[in-house]
This record gives sequence, structure tokens and C-alpha cells, in this order.
Amino acid sequence: MSDRLTVLTSKSVFTGTEDQPFEGFVAVRGNRIEAVGSAGEADSFLAQADEVIDCGDRTVMPGLVDVHTFYTGWALRSLGADLSEASDVDEVVALLRLWKDAHLDCAAAFGHDLPASLAEGAENEKTAAALDGTLGDVPVVCFTPGAETCVLNAAASERYGFTPEACYAEKIWRMMRDFLALPEVRAGYSDYMAMLNARGVTAIKEMAFDDYYGFADEMARREESGELTVRVSMMSQPVGAGANLPYARAARDRFQGPFVRFSGFNRMTDRGVWAGLAEMIDPYEETADAGAAGKTVVEEPEWGLIEDELRAIDAEGFRYSLHCQGDGAVRHTVALYASLPRDEHGVMLRRHAITDLENSDPEDLALFGKLGGICEVYPQILTLDKREDCLSMMRRQIGEVRLLHSWNRRGMEDAGCTVCCGTDLPLLIPSLGESVFSACGGFFADGLSVNEGNTLTIAELLRAWTAGGAYDLMREDELGTLEAGKLADICVLDRDVFGLDYHDACDLAVDMTMSDGRIVFDRNKEV
Repeated sequence: MSDRLTVLTSKSVFTGTEDQPFEGFVAVRGNRIEAVGSAGEADSFLAQADEVIDCGDRTVMPGLVDVHTFYTGWALRSLGADLSEASDVDEVVALLRLWKDAHLDCAAAFGHDLPASLAEGAENEKTAAALDGTLGDVPVVCFTPGAETCVLNAAASERYGFTPEACYAEKIWRMMRDFLALPEVRAGYSDYMAMLNARGVTAIKEMAFDDYYGFADEMARREESGELTVRVSMMSQPVGAGANLPYARAARDRFQGPFVRFSGFNRMTDRGVWAGLAEMIDPYEETADAGAAGKTVVEEPEWGLIEDELRAIDAEGFRYSLHCQGDGAVRHTVALYASLPRDEHGVMLRRHAITDLENSDPEDLALFGKLGGICEVYPQILTLDKREDCLSMMRRQIGEVRLLHSWNRRGMEDAGCTVCCGTDLPLLIPSLGESVFSACGGFFADGLSVNEGNTLTIAELLRAWTAGGAYDLMREDELGTLEAGKLADICVLDRDVFGLDYHDACDLAVDMTMSDGRIVFDRNKEV
């Protein structure tokens, strides 16, 4: 390990241990933080430094932790042949043939950025029929931009079992073994890490479906070769079968290095309010769409399966993250967690979490806080919609009163829950600026706000992105704050975030990221 000393100075050092930044320095020797202090304490470190980086008034803070990411989803955006310039089906077929000829070992042919004009409505069936007629028995899947939908031929439908209407990550699990083995998908993890580093992210909690379909070997290889610039805590999300405890035991023993760990399981409970699939405590409004009127949920979550898995997972020493959108699902999950073994203070023995929490009852948040619960929220989520587009739907589905309990990060913080930040990447791409805009300002994409009383302060949000995430990854002794002895995962913003007007926050950027003491992104050098 290098003994090189790098000193960062700034008028805005945010350690995560206090609410306000200060003028000071962070000294990094090798891969550890050697010292953090005020400007008046910096002289001896500056005199010894091999390199001094003067950050001016730009905020220096711990590296960000994104606690809900999917490389499998990200990879779909560039999977296979580039179809973006294809003007008709004949060109699509020609490009797919070229790709397949270069990938003879792959059981299927894939394409990305299929023009929407070839995938919408009746055109979807026409394109699929053309693929059937030209590529024979080869399974073919072509995703539209952003992998929002797809076209697949009959062979792919039979092999993989999903449809164009439901081709999101949880549905395409049968395809993962085929595409995760591709050399370009494995190599693409480098670009994935570079994208995260450019946004200040130095650690993630990665959703790895089932046994990760062979990709765990790639993670092991990258750790062994020293190629990782993002720390990865893998969670198995059961989709092809139930929670695989033998795999989990083996993965926990296998991954104990500084960059890759395995900690537990993740599962969906309910889904979106708009579809009536979010489980509510009280029935949906009579005006609700999707057949939800008068019901608490259109399709009951698999609570029996979830409870059985939870108890087995907890007994084995693993943690469980349950994804809940409706207040009924949150209540059900909190009750399940409350039934588990606890310590003398009434706190759960394992670090179980709830993800999303779009709508929650304050009483359930209070109980969850007493249990030592972790709330994995999506701080940027409001930026996906305009205000009235979202709120008119919410009012129609669940009414005004329950709308007031939506995106209630303030309630989570005040209840004593550990709040941390995720993006559901690739649904959202990590952006601290959008997080400030949405979670501190309460703004939708059009700049109009909602539930301003449910927002966080800047300091609370920064801690959620750093210390909260480190706690969720069970690595708070090493990560999440700027303190002597901790690993040197640091990011430098392009300005003083504490002087930011929330309305102007979206273009906040990261200027530099340090991972394990190495500068892995420098915007000035990139330019």
C-alpha cells in the first residue's frame, strides 16, 4: 500500500458527524484517512504532503452510497446489436445477424435502442413476425431505448417466458444466464463503475437476482485483480425460486474482502399505487382506477412466503430488505419485523430494511424506529413526474389525507429510523443535485412542490447518502463519515452545497471522487 500523503483543503468540509461544514482539511495516507481538522490544524500535514488539492469553497464530503442498484437492468440499455439507426425491419434483421455471427456461443440474439416506431402497438407484432420468419429458431429480444419495452420472437417467448408489456428485471430472470455471460456485459461493469464514480458514488448495495447467474464469478475476479472502484454489497433477490440459503452461506464466506461482500436478501411485497397494487391500510377511493375502488389491494402480496423466508433468513444471520409502496404493506412488514427476536433494548438483531416507502402511516414509522429499522428511500423520485400528473393520480387512487403521508422522509428521520438513499438504478441515475431538489425542496420535475413538511435538511440528506448508507451496508466502522482511520472514500462537489438554493440544485455536480485513497474521477482532468 502506498505511503503517499494527499491533503485536501476546503472552506466547506462536511464530515457527516456534525450538521454544519467547516473550513479545514482531510489528510489521506494510502487508502485511509489519517486526519481531519480545522484550517488552523493543517500546517504540519501540508508541510509533509506529497500532493495538496485546494478545493476552495467546494464541499468535501464522504463518498456516496447508493443502496438500491441493478447492474442487470443497466446492462440491458446497451445489450447486443445497436439498432438505433435501423429504419425498417430488414435493417434490424441484418444488424442482428451480424451480432449473432460474432457471438456464436450465445444461445440468443439481442439488440438495444430499437426505434419505438418498430415496437409500438401493431408494429410490435409485425416486427416479431419478421424475426420469426428470418432468424428461425434463434431466440431474439430487442429492447427499445431505456429498455422500457421490447420486441421478442416466438423462440424467445418460449425460452424466457416474458412479454413486451412486462420485460423489467424481475421478469427476465431466465434470460440472465445468457446475457450476463457475454464478454461485453462483463467488461461493461467498468463503465458502470465509472458512471457511478462520476456521480460521487463509492459504494452500492447491488440487487443480484437469485445466485447472480454466474456474474458473482466476475465480481470475485475483479476484486482479486484490484479492478473495483466501487464497494459492492450483494443482495440476492429471489425471482426464479425462493430464497437460496445455501447460496447465501457460500457467498457470505466467499466475499469478505474490502470491496465485495454479501449480506442478505431483497424482495418486492407490493407495487404501484397507480395500478392498485400498493397494499393500503384502508380501501382505495371509489374514484380509483385499475379495479382498485373499495379494495385495499388488487393482488394480495405473498405474505405467507415472505414471512417464512424472513424467519429463515433472520435465523441464519442474514438481513432482508422488503420493498413496500403502500401504507398497508409497510404496516404488515413492520409487524413481521416486530415479531422477530430482539435485543434487550427492543432492537432487531439483524439490520432489516424497508425500501421505497412511498406511502406510510406515522404510527408505523414510530414503531419501526424503535425496532432499529432502516428506511431505504428514493430521494430523486419526484423528478420523474410533473406535479399535477402525479398528484391527480394519487388523489384519485388514495385521496388527499393519505397523500399527506407520501414521501414522508421527515417522519422517518424523526421516528429514529436510519434513512439511506437508493436510486433503483437504472430507474434513476444517482444525482445528489436532484436529491437536494426533490428530498429537501420537495419539488417535482416542473419545480412545483408537495408536502414540504415531509422533507429533509441538507445535512440530513447528506448523512442519508453517506453515513446512513454505510450503516445499511453494515460498514459504518469503515465508511460513511470523514474520520481518522476510516477508508478514504471521498467526493468533492462543484460548489458549497450548503449555500445552494433548492430550486437551483439539479445541476449540482461532482468534481472529484476518491475511492480507497485513489482518485478515480476528476472532472477537470476529464475535460
